[in-house]
Amino acid sequence: MAAIEAKRLSLTYSTEDGPLQALSDIDLAVAHGEFVSLIGPSGCGKTTLLRVIADLEQPTGGEIRVNGTTPGQARLRRDYGYVFQAPALLPWRRIAANVTLPLEIMGLPRTERRRRAQAQLDLVELAGFAHKFPWQLSGGMQQRASIARALAFDPALLLMDEPFGALDEIVRDHLNEQLLRLWRRTGKTVVFVTHSIPEAVFLSTRIVVMSPRPGRIADIVPCDLGPDRPLEIRETPEFLRIAQRVREGLRAGHAYAG
Repeated sequence: MAAIEAKRLSLTYSTEDGPLQALSDIDLAVAHGEFVSLIGPSGCGKTTLLRVIADLEQPTGGEIRVNGTTPGQARLRRDYGYVFQAPALLPWRRIAANVTLPLEIMGLPRTERRRRAQAQLDLVELAGFAHKFPWQLSGGMQQRASIARALAFDPALLLMDEPFGALDEIVRDHLNEQLLRLWRRTGKTVVFVTHSIPEAVFLSTRIVVMSPRPGRIADIVPCDLGPDRPLEIRETPEFLRIAQRVREGLRAGHAYAG
């Protein structure tokens, strides 16, 4: 059973100007433990597809299963954690209290909430910042806190919508390394939206290249770079070969859309 399986998935919005097709005939299977990136031009449906997986959008055609059930049932079972483009931390709550927020909603005892918060803050290397407020942390640290919050209830899947897109390149590189280590340690299934070809190649086991609206899959590119990936791997011929195939897929997608 795949972690995520979509078959002929489509989504069309009704607008004042008529129907707007955001996704068209998406066929995709994501295995347990994979790190799959969605890449494509703005408006191609990357985030829409992620939101369909998360039951935040409803498809108008085809079918999708998450851990063998509907996205709605997966949401109710808390099968996934969602990391947004912005950290979305509550400014009046300290970092540990932000991390424990979903656990409070679940009704877990305070001692268990504290234990889990500490474990996740350790995992994202924020152990010494539990009692700080969000405004006292850098943007990268805030985003790491939001990842800790998404992992606090131990979901099977981690859905990430361009979490590092607003950060500078140096911070982004550092967080890419940390995320890769976190993925290896936890074995989570990750679906990651990005505009960056180097980021997608560095992080992923596979890259799903999407065409402009209506969003279709133009190519699926395997990243057979092994589990240990220092930043220097980006200068290797194999890395550059994969990046070039992604670029070609993006160009082909534009041609197909035209």
